[in-house]
Amino acid sequence: MPATLLTTDFDSLQLHARGKVRDLYSVGNDLLFVATDRISAFDFVLATGIPDKGKILTQISLFWFQFLTDLVPNHLITADVASYPQPLQQYADALRGRSMLVQRAQMFPVECVARGYLSGSGWKEYQATGKVCGIALPAGLKESDRLPEPIFTPASKSADGEHDINISFEEMAARIGHADAATLRDLTLEIYRRAAAHAERCGMILADTKFEFGRTAHGIILADEVLTPDSSRYWQKDTYLPGGPQISFDKQFVRDYLEKIRWNKQAPAPTLPEEVVAQTREKYLEAFRRITGQQALE
Repeated sequence: MPATLLTTDFDSLQLHARGKVRDLYSVGNDLLFVATDRISAFDFVLATGIPDKGKILTQISLFWFQFLTDLVPNHLITADVASYPQPLQQYADALRGRSMLVQRAQMFPVECVARGYLSGSGWKEYQATGKVCGIALPAGLKESDRLPEPIFTPASKSADGEHDINISFEEMAARIGHADAATLRDLTLEIYRRAAAHAERCGMILADTKFEFGRTAHGIILADEVLTPDSSRYWQKDTYLPGGPQISFDKQFVRDYLEKIRWNKQAPAPTLPEEVVAQTREKYLEAFRRITGQQALE
């Protein structure tokens, strides 16, 4: 099993922010995104990481940035460590395969979510109201049912790192302006349709996903991670059966284990046994292989 990178500490660089998975550093006018092997569940970062997870997420994002380049520009400058500025070269071994040098952007304060299937918080909201983010859906739908057409269900970005809150399109428009809201909605749904079609060709169902967009002097760009198993719900196509949860390509092994041991979802988060780590790593790797068509990580 490869070594696990849980945190970075690049002394000569300025730390810009540290998220649940990514460490961000300022590099002149740009940013260095470094995806660690940290994994979170129930809004807690766990003590145990998943080896290669940061590389898997980064390389899936790179695939999708290239796949979508004719539809929407993105924040990527380069992921070729040899092309990074000289101050980063001393960290080349740690950065290779799990980092991106990106443009800074003024980020929109919303998560742009597309749903093609009824699951997660959308399923819970539908059970209670018959709607998702103010969008009325047909009566009688079951968990994991395919929706008549994909829907756009934005969420507010949580400043404290806790759960994002689903909001209506009208509330999103009130926050960022109607023209930008409409542009982000249309982009989100078109990206989802293209990605879902590719996923289906790979034997996967893209049930839902979320994007982050920003603005530069040149206009709106796609940013952060894109269509990874951390930001998207991928299901196995050949076992799909509506009426309950599906076999997924994400951290479900972790969630199932934490539920099994009846963790109270309070700090400190528990460590994970080796078999759960290995199973989760293999799921992420399987998603990488299917989506990208590549067998080996960089």
